[in-house]
Amino acid sequence: MGASRLIHDVKRTHRCGDLRKDDIGNRVTLMGWVQNRRDHGGCVFIDLRDRAGLTQVVFDPQVDAAAHEQAAALRSEWVLGVSGKVRSRGENINPRLDTGEIEIAADSLEIFSPAKTPPFLIEDGIDTAEEIRLKHRYLDLRRPELQSNLIRRNRFNQIVRKTLGDAGFLELETPFLIKSTPEGARDYVVPSRVHPGDFFALPQSPQIFKQLFMVSGFDRYFQIVRCFRDEDLRAERQPEFTQVDLEMSFCAADDVKRIIEAIFVNAWREIAGAELKTPFTNMTWDESMSRFGVDAPDLRFGLELIDLSEAVAGAEFKVFSGALGSGGVVKGINLTGVGDFSRKEMDGLIEFVKVYGAKGMAWAKIKADGQWQSPIAKFLSPAHRDAITAAMELKPGDIAVFVADSLKVANQSLGNLRKHVAKLRGITKPDDYRFVWVTDFPLMEWDEENKRYTSAHHPFTAPAPGSDELLKSDPTAVKAQAYDLVLNGVEVGGGSIRIHQAAIQAQVFEALGISADEAESKFGFLLEALQYGAPPHGGIALGVDRIMMLLCGTTSIRDVIAFPKTQKQTDLMIDAPSSLAPHQWQELRLRRAMVKSSD
Repeated sequence: MGASRLIHDVKRTHRCGDLRKDDIGNRVTLMGWVQNRRDHGGCVFIDLRDRAGLTQVVFDPQVDAAAHEQAAALRSEWVLGVSGKVRSRGENINPRLDTGEIEIAADSLEIFSPAKTPPFLIEDGIDTAEEIRLKHRYLDLRRPELQSNLIRRNRFNQIVRKTLGDAGFLELETPFLIKSTPEGARDYVVPSRVHPGDFFALPQSPQIFKQLFMVSGFDRYFQIVRCFRDEDLRAERQPEFTQVDLEMSFCAADDVKRIIEAIFVNAWREIAGAELKTPFTNMTWDESMSRFGVDAPDLRFGLELIDLSEAVAGAEFKVFSGALGSGGVVKGINLTGVGDFSRKEMDGLIEFVKVYGAKGMAWAKIKADGQWQSPIAKFLSPAHRDAITAAMELKPGDIAVFVADSLKVANQSLGNLRKHVAKLRGITKPDDYRFVWVTDFPLMEWDEENKRYTSAHHPFTAPAPGSDELLKSDPTAVKAQAYDLVLNGVEVGGGSIRIHQAAIQAQVFEALGISADEAESKFGFLLEALQYGAPPHGGIALGVDRIMMLLCGTTSIRDVIAFPKTQKQTDLMIDAPSSLAPHQWQELRLRRAMVKSSD
């Protein structure tokens, strides 16, 4: 079973998804994996598969007895090379296959590799546990669904490179072994053997280096780069991820947006066959939070948040009056158009909002006569019920839900509830792509636990012009020159105009509680670089994994990453992370500080 003849003397002429009826009569050679084998009383049929598709191959003893005899031993996932003539399948056309009108009458067969029976079927739509598929990821990646996703990912990367190359961007690389500057997520650290006791960090982003490219005069930079964040367990996050990272000099925010929109227009046209309208919608952060409760709004449906604080002012219902009395709000959503909810389903919605900090959720159904059916109806005067009905435009058959709490909790709970309800009721279309730029974010947020200000994006984001005094008196009131790109409720990119003057950067560091000594220790090289003539500049990073999840119509980023980690940051296939050998501990001059936990 050598591979000598077909590999060295006869070359593959086509992939398994290439042949059509125009090829009938041609002699071809295909190579691939056996999808399945069927013995139909004299002839052996197999479907031969590669990344391009399937082709039916027939081993007929009247065509070649030796090949037919060999074919009797074939099993699924064996790797073969076959040669023969293309012929019509006659009336036995398979309309589900692109190659369904033809088959190969094989007169030569070479078995490259037999295969054990795989632990799951190599086909789409299987219900095998994800843990098993991840442990055997090399087999999982044979499935057409995942192969299609990764092929699309390749096409997206090519489109990015062409679009940005045509726009004058240079693809440049930044280092992976850098200095740890723990701001935001935790760094992955790498011990240095040459410098015992010192550590490199893996980059969470090439942020500082791409700014240094701008100082160096490379006025348009990009790279498709791997980044790393040691975050706590969160759904749809990976410890290593890929982003399209770019930076440009002498630009305003709109210049960055137009470049990014061109990437998406080209990608959606070539991959999804869809024409996107540009420019994309713009919405301020304040508007997004007011109407949708979150800074990543899904614009494919209504169910917008309505502030009812004025409508319920003076109400004796303690839940409402208590929230308003402590500086909070009462907000609601009219769930019209999504169908009725049973009491059990309403209880499920109440439990859902508690995940986001809400203490509970009130609700009301509007009966045919316009009266309220609600556990809280008796606690509200007719005037207050009428005011709520008017503010929410409630009609018979509608269901309203309410959260009374701090503004942050009300927004988070109801903002995520509207997305949850839309998913439950299936009211969105998968091919409805609604992009929106969210702008004018707060520059800083107050961290109550640590009693300090933190950057809403990162500390290199430029404040809005004329913010000097506010930075000193009320940093949370300062708007940032930042912009996020959101698609169907998922943030797919985030960027900003950067600080290009050392004095302003120092001022922002001071507002963040970063002392001059700490700033010098962590970012001294950047502060010095800004003093040698830095151009105004800005950029953005696009999350490739999230983009591909949406473009491929899947619900998990693990379906668009070749070798992903689990939610527990483990690689089941290679059994990583793993312990170091004793000599490695010695070389790195490290000592175990704790015993590995049993779980």
